[in-house]
Amino acid sequence: MNVEQKSLETRVARLAALADPVRLRIADLLTLGDASPVELQSELGCSSSLLAHHLGILERAGVLARTRSEADRRRTYLRLIDGAFSGLLPSAVLAARRVVFVCTGNSARSQLAASLWHASSDVPATSAGTHPAENVEDGAIRVAERHGLTLAGARPRGIRDVLRADDLIVTVCDGAHEELARSGQIHWSVPDPVADGSVAAFEAAFDEIAARVADLAPRVSARV
Repeated sequence: MNVEQKSLETRVARLAALADPVRLRIADLLTLGDASPVELQSELGCSSSLLAHHLGILERAGVLARTRSEADRRRTYLRLIDGAFSGLLPSAVLAARRVVFVCTGNSARSQLAASLWHASSDVPATSAGTHPAENVEDGAIRVAERHGLTLAGARPRGIRDVLRADDLIVTVCDGAHEELARSGQIHWSVPDPVADGSVAAFEAAFDEIAARVADLAPRVSARV
């Protein structure tokens, strides 16, 4: 069994162990500090046999451990194992020499995504459009400025002029995603702020792209 497969099986076991209201509540309580089974039983209002069942599942999954009381050796305390929750969410699994954000016009969403990426990652990034517009939208320029970024001097470019064979493509509009239909690309279905044209629409698009960039950037490492 390779390391990746073992890690996946560990994640599955821990997530399964936590996928129960009582066991999740036990984990919540133990994040505050150690507790004895009697204390947990009182807090949860369940029988000792049912509590023992749930504690056994959590122990076998590597979520918690028992220690013996130094004062009363008949008493045990339960504690969360260090790193019990680490690795449960997806970790950095992608490597790329460059990230290319793509939308249809390369006039708003993909430009904002590339600008946000530069502020979040050392992996190079650029943007392109499947049918590039004449200019970057004023609404995109203004929303970037309101958030301390700049699109000054940015110009829409066509994907054929930008794309390299080893680029990681992130499409940020449904039209570009469906037109490209490439395997291995990442897609973010971000509503088009240009169609609405309002400040609120551009702010909403910016916020969604910013959240997605913040989530993806730590999971992409530079390919050497």
